[in-house]
Amino acid sequence: MRIEDVYIWDINARWLGITPYQLMENAGAGVARTIEERFGKGLRIAVFSGTGNNGGDGFVTARHLSFDNDVTLFLVGDEAKIRSEEAKHNWSILKGLDFVEIKVLKDSAYIRSLDLSGFDVIVDALLGAGTRGEPREPIRSAIEKINDYAERAKIVSIDLPSGYPSEVRVKADFAVTFQWDKEEYEGFERVIVKIGYPRELHHLVGPGDAKFALRKRGQHKGQNGKLLVIGGSSSYYGAPYLASKGAGYLVDLVYLAMPSEPAKRICDPDLILRPFPGENFSKKHLDDLLKLAEKVDAIVIGPGIGLAEETKEFVREFAKRCGKPIVIDADALKSLAEDLSVLDGKTFVLTPHAGEFKVLFGVKPPESLLDRAELVKEKAKEINGVILLKGSYDVISDGKTWKYNRTGNRGMTTGGTGDVLAGLVGALLALGNEPFRSASVGAFLNGLAGDMVKEESGENFTALDVAKKVPKAVKWVEEF
Repeated sequence: MRIEDVYIWDINARWLGITPYQLMENAGAGVARTIEERFGKGLRIAVFSGTGNNGGDGFVTARHLSFDNDVTLFLVGDEAKIRSEEAKHNWSILKGLDFVEIKVLKDSAYIRSLDLSGFDVIVDALLGAGTRGEPREPIRSAIEKINDYAERAKIVSIDLPSGYPSEVRVKADFAVTFQWDKEEYEGFERVIVKIGYPRELHHLVGPGDAKFALRKRGQHKGQNGKLLVIGGSSSYYGAPYLASKGAGYLVDLVYLAMPSEPAKRICDPDLILRPFPGENFSKKHLDDLLKLAEKVDAIVIGPGIGLAEETKEFVREFAKRCGKPIVIDADALKSLAEDLSVLDGKTFVLTPHAGEFKVLFGVKPPESLLDRAELVKEKAKEINGVILLKGSYDVISDGKTWKYNRTGNRGMTTGGTGDVLAGLVGALLALGNEPFRSASVGAFLNGLAGDMVKEESGENFTALDVAKKVPKAVKWVEEF
């Protein structure tokens, strides 16, 4: 697990109703428990806290330790700069206690003059994992002062030694980190304590995942994703339009490539329409479409594309020769079922429903979530790609791990919502996300937009209603 996952889990935990206050309380209690298990009770303990959430964990640690120990809390910085509401809350509690001594340290010279020789344990809660570069004053002086006592007192860091990974860091005997080890951490001992995250957070897609996936990359046209949607046939024109419409709210440019006959029915100034002669795609269109693909960051192929023999050959050859990240949906899945080897070495997402999954892999997905997830993971590993199996709970896997999405409702059984989903996944790929995250967050946003439509209109709505709610879903994520 990575440091980024900490932020995602915290946001998703809040979505599940687990408050930051609970997590901070559990974190501080876990640190205090670890210290007493290692070193006993009846100790003199100094807790050095900064003004961020790492410092907030220190406030809670100090309170829990104060029951059986003599605790002094050193706040390094201005109490007016304590940032989060949960840290402010725990600072306020500490100030109301009579048996925890509090000293506010704003001056580096005063910090350097401190005498810590009477303390058995020093707790470092100065800086968390989000800091960059070498620590600045007065934190730097506090780190240096703590290190002066490295041989005389036990030093315990909360989450990681303050200043890590710079050279100016606390020389901790160990750090107490939360829920899991982080792959970025090395060179110091870690003790892991659980802080109340439920098992769901390993696998559930939530607003935390979406928040990271939706970050803008640039300020100029085209820097925030260019997507090509290839679809449509003599029988269908709505599906590729819906995929393009949903995607258009996330990326800067959407090219919609369609056979010229169905393309005549499309009129939307937000899309760049690229008609190709005829009623269906065939291999004669291949070279021009591959050239167009060079202009974009990702591709969606399949919505409404049909199953004419000439089109199936085109789909297989395009997938084989295209080097861009690609979402394969609808009839394009059935075309590739005859030869999945064309995907070897490619970056791709398959978006089947249960019936299409059976066509692809010859097995019907089971009803149980865990069994379903294991099957999707197994098949994703076999093809070395990402599979998004659509259903009441969408299941996504890259062959290494899996996630599930539970946004959405019965109204989304209406035709076209899967096309909107394919467009969203393609758009997220075009924004530079890796395929597993793109598929997971695409499913989440599509379901969230559907839930917002249901809230306004009940369960009778169209896929276009869902596509038009994408901006509101994105805004909700950004503000969560």
